[in-house]
Amino acid sequence: MDRAQLADFLRARREALQPEDVGLLRGPVRRTSGLRREEVAVLAGMSVDYYNRIEQQRGSMPSEQMLAGLARGLRLTLAERDHLFRLAGHAAPVRRIRDDHPSPVMMRIVASLADVPALLFSQFGEVLLQTRPAVALLGGDWTRFSGLSRYLVYRWFVEPAMRDLYPIEDHPLRGRVFVADIRAAYSADPGGKAGEIVAALLEVSAEFAAIWRRHEVDVVHHHDLKRYRHAELGELELYCQPVLDRDQSHELLVFTAVPGSPSQEKLRMLAAV
Repeated sequence: MDRAQLADFLRARREALQPEDVGLLRGPVRRTSGLRREEVAVLAGMSVDYYNRIEQQRGSMPSEQMLAGLARGLRLTLAERDHLFRLAGHAAPVRRIRDDHPSPVMMRIVASLADVPALLFSQFGEVLLQTRPAVALLGGDWTRFSGLSRYLVYRWFVEPAMRDLYPIEDHPLRGRVFVADIRAAYSADPGGKAGEIVAALLEVSAEFAAIWRRHEVDVVHHHDLKRYRHAELGELELYCQPVLDRDQSHELLVFTAVPGSPSQEKLRMLAAV
């Protein structure tokens, strides 16, 4: 672990960012040229004291989880993330087809969508980033899950509460869509993470196994109309516009409603909810 270089690197990246780059308000008085240490700590999901100790070349070796949080909070590129890990005494994460590190560009796009429901998905259906209106729409923070529950298709077939988000008559179609999505990832890398998800679902869900045997690959497009159920606002009819990051194999979904429709008014109310 190179404490001096690690501290210098973090300081340089922190000072290169402005509050607007990470979705923060600048405020009336600001002496710091870039981000404050406490702002980086919040973005990385760690205590201010812990982050201060790293920049002051004190404390123990940061864990890989802490480094991943710093890489996201500081909007590092993959090359910068790898450099960060090496400075901290860890091997750089292996760059397989599965990579859950959003690009800085996607992180900036999501930060700019503060008033719009939007989610950034990995190709395996894991939510990597989520706006606050999306949390309100979906009834919770979908980035909080661990294990196989991180993946949307797994929760759909294993955790029944996941289905409450959609009208019951839409459940068969939603299940086919989720299976088609994981099949696309499986076809690209059957021995990787998608293979692990499929194998687990074939073991525990007869419903998944039956749909899997259909070999459907093009069930519905993301921009087709979807219906969502909200506990307080009722049903919303929304369109999902995908924005692809081909280098990372990530997909950003932005939710919109027909202008002047009841669903558009309900989207405006999500912030209050």
